[in-house]
Amino acid sequence: MGQQMAAVANPSRTAQRTVRIYLILSGIVLFSMMVLGFLMLLSQGEIHVINDLLLYEILTIHGTGMIGIAAMAAAAIMWYFLSQYVQLRTSILIANLVMFLFGVALVLIGVLKYHFAGAWTFLYPLPSISGGAWNVTASVLYLCGMLVIGTGFLLLYLDVARALIARYGSLGNTLGWPILLGISKEKYGPPPAVVASTMVIIVNTTALLAGVVVLIMNLINTVYPAFVFDPLLAKNLTYAFGHIFANSIIYMGVIAVYEILPRYTQRPWKSNKVFLFAWNISTLFTIIIYPHHLLMDFVMPKWVLILGQTLTYVAGVPALVVTAYGALMIVYRSGIRWDMASGFIFISMLGWVTGGVPAVVDATITVNSIMHNTKWVPGHFHTYMGIGAVGMIFGFMYYLIRTGASGKDQPIDRIGLWTYLLFFFGLTGSFLFSGVVGAPRRWAVHMPEWVPYDQFGAWCTLFVILATAIFVIRFLSKVGHMRMEQTDILELRNDA
Repeated sequence: MGQQMAAVANPSRTAQRTVRIYLILSGIVLFSMMVLGFLMLLSQGEIHVINDLLLYEILTIHGTGMIGIAAMAAAAIMWYFLSQYVQLRTSILIANLVMFLFGVALVLIGVLKYHFAGAWTFLYPLPSISGGAWNVTASVLYLCGMLVIGTGFLLLYLDVARALIARYGSLGNTLGWPILLGISKEKYGPPPAVVASTMVIIVNTTALLAGVVVLIMNLINTVYPAFVFDPLLAKNLTYAFGHIFANSIIYMGVIAVYEILPRYTQRPWKSNKVFLFAWNISTLFTIIIYPHHLLMDFVMPKWVLILGQTLTYVAGVPALVVTAYGALMIVYRSGIRWDMASGFIFISMLGWVTGGVPAVVDATITVNSIMHNTKWVPGHFHTYMGIGAVGMIFGFMYYLIRTGASGKDQPIDRIGLWTYLLFFFGLTGSFLFSGVVGAPRRWAVHMPEWVPYDQFGAWCTLFVILATAIFVIRFLSKVGHMRMEQTDILELRNDA
């Protein structure tokens, strides 16, 4: 079961083309979602005010679309590298893509044509009680779209689980339990990509099942209002789904760190006991920390809120620490050649670390009672996602075009990288400071004292968009030369 296990055959041409399509769509949609975010800040900053209902529709598309497309891109990262260790089914990868596109079409029709504007949270009973803002058709389309998208991801994760069990015997083996329990005498566990993928399929299958349940219950209530259920149960299921699914994006994306940096440094990244213990702890805690989103719901059992606060302090720390420390050690004195791929991959660690700090602060009950419904929350989340997870995605995209013809970086690429990093921190800083002064999240209209922060954030977003345009255009212009590389390097001289 160890890391010395040989890689399987490279993916087929169909699989290669499918990965290309995933990333092409991801690049275009990520750019589009950033533009929508820019429009919201322009309106809140009173630079170009738009209709309130339209802003909430844009908010719904932006939140749903950004998480959905980032998850698609991160899933492509996971599938690309994991397919070099286990036999994954390309047909499932394609099915997920088709279901995603169909689900997105339903969501867009529900929002743009029928004006659903309940945000990604779709908190019960909001879909069926909108105050006349939208009708039943809008809610049904949106909820069905989300259900189709979630089902596609669930199929993908189940196929990953099948492949891992077929190759390694059990998910316990892929998490390194025999080594942790002293049953196996091997020093290292499965490759980091296998360990991380196992964590993702466990937590995300849990999340998606919770999402399926709450979506179906909302659908029934929407078409048959006499069917009612506990709003507190609905909120728990919704945030169990949303929080875990959103967090899993970076856990899929970090596989790019584990796979790309060893290729650049010619040093293996091995799964020792500390690494395995960290990912096992994160697997457990990621599932049970979502109540930190419910700290203001005083009807929640007190012990659940305390558990949510306490475990949030340590939930992501083990995997983050072993990854950040491992990245530093694998790069240290390696003579690494820095380019856009390695640069983005390395900098993504900064986004993961800095984005986690305000999240931990907000998870403290006394702070949360003041800050949670403010822009402090999107401040932490945009840092974590925009520089962390999306940084991993852009790094992976540059890595792929680097392996093909004419993949060398250009000066405009490096300008784009530093512009993106600088102004994205400016954007997230504007969110955090807005939260400190009490600016609420999800409000279309802001008070005069909040407007300067919105305006600063808007101008920062403009430069982020320009930098993103560089990355996406470069990828689109070179993706035709992309090729799947030989994976023998993954066996990286285990005696090194």
